[in-house]
Amino acid sequence: MIMGKNTKNLILFLVLNFAALGIGSFLMGSSPVENSWYQSLNLAPWTPPGWVFGAAWTTIMTLFSIYMMLVFREYPTKQNRIIYAIHLLLNIGWNPLFFQYHLVFPGLIVLTALFSVLLMTHHKNFKWSDWNILLIAPYLIWLCIAFSLNLYTLLYN
Repeated sequence: MIMGKNTKNLILFLVLNFAALGIGSFLMGSSPVENSWYQSLNLAPWTPPGWVFGAAWTTIMTLFSIYMMLVFREYPTKQNRIIYAIHLLLNIGWNPLFFQYHLVFPGLIVLTALFSVLLMTHHKNFKWSDWNILLIAPYLIWLCIAFSLNLYTLLYN
């Protein structure tokens, strides 16, 4: 069976996005449950239970992979490749900054940059009224939650 370009791109983005999650997790040094620094923090009262993170990221990266397939179907430009590469680096980079090196303020900057890259990707390629904003809405919402959790860590620890 021959796969179409959309299917190949979807598979490519699924592999890249989940690989980025895996690399970021590896660079954390240990899971949040095993990380003594993280466990010693005064966590925000709205910190989700651990299982939510895996479910959220699985959903977010699946939807984001579909979104990126649509971006590259319509606009397979060098600029979009560069922006996507920056997204991957930011996504991977937050984990070691926060969990391994305990750099909470730089982590906030990375989260802000990641949020901005997602908005820039959408603004550059689609109208704000397009339905496909729904594919990255969970990612944007999750980044807002992550930002609030990180900010709480900065302010109350």
